[in-house]
Amino acid sequence: MSDNKLLGGLGILFGIVGVIMHSSKAVIVKLVYEYDVDTLELLLFRMLFSAPFYLLILVFSKGEKRKDAISGIDYVWVFLFGLLGYYLASYFDFLGLNYLKAGLERIILFIYPTIVVFLGWLVFRTKITKVQAIAIAITYLGVLVTFWSEVEISGDKTLLGAFWILLCAITYAAYLVGSGWLIPKFGTLRFTCIAMLSSTVCVLAHYVIAGDWDLFHFPLAVYGYILLMAVVATIVPSFLVSESIKRLGASNFSILGSIGPVTTILLAYIFIDERLSAIQLFGMAIVIFGVTYLSIKGKKK
Repeated sequence: MSDNKLLGGLGILFGIVGVIMHSSKAVIVKLVYEYDVDTLELLLFRMLFSAPFYLLILVFSKGEKRKDAISGIDYVWVFLFGLLGYYLASYFDFLGLNYLKAGLERIILFIYPTIVVFLGWLVFRTKITKVQAIAIAITYLGVLVTFWSEVEISGDKTLLGAFWILLCAITYAAYLVGSGWLIPKFGTLRFTCIAMLSSTVCVLAHYVIAGDWDLFHFPLAVYGYILLMAVVATIVPSFLVSESIKRLGASNFSILGSIGPVTTILLAYIFIDERLSAIQLFGMAIVIFGVTYLSIKGKKK
């Protein structure tokens, strides 16, 4: 019993630390944008700084246990899901942060569990339960409350940013829905590493087509921030979260994920003096309640 408590306690600790570290990404992106770094350049830097770490982990994870045999087509699917979940989702996210506050970005992204429910219904014809429908209604009410006052202030700028972040949430949710059956085949470590390296190839191809090939004229602070993003906000939390999910289960972890928007808002306040109004904070609370309600009630079913 004590061993189970210890494992659960470590799972909670890993999950909280992982969520907090990952929540710093949006703040770091906003700091980098102050140096007039292009969205594509920023994404390329993030991938290039992260790729060597994932490559090393991939090499040393060959002994990870696998549930099923892996075929050639499975690698094609991993590449496609890497393109969807780490390239497109990240690109849309970084685009949206050009127009939105970091805290607002995190609130929109936090609705992805409800999008997973929608996609499950569209693709697999999975029935949407009463609990899920209530959670979806609560969550989107919270988003509406959060953004209404911001739209009145910034207008089209806020709508454009919200559009890009919503696309990010949709592509990431699609990645989660589609990749679930591949993770048992590859193992969590290998799947994550291959998907991330696949997305790096996609970003490189995008930059070759659209980039200006001038990556070394920025101040040293830019490269320091991006290294921080790669290690603190990407690599370390990705494996802490995987370990937390392994120990707690996806439902329990999703409840821990509720601290993500709060953490981002606090970090944005501390490091970039970004503030949300009282009504926006109230809307955020509604969103968090909706997703947490979905996680808790969905687990009991």
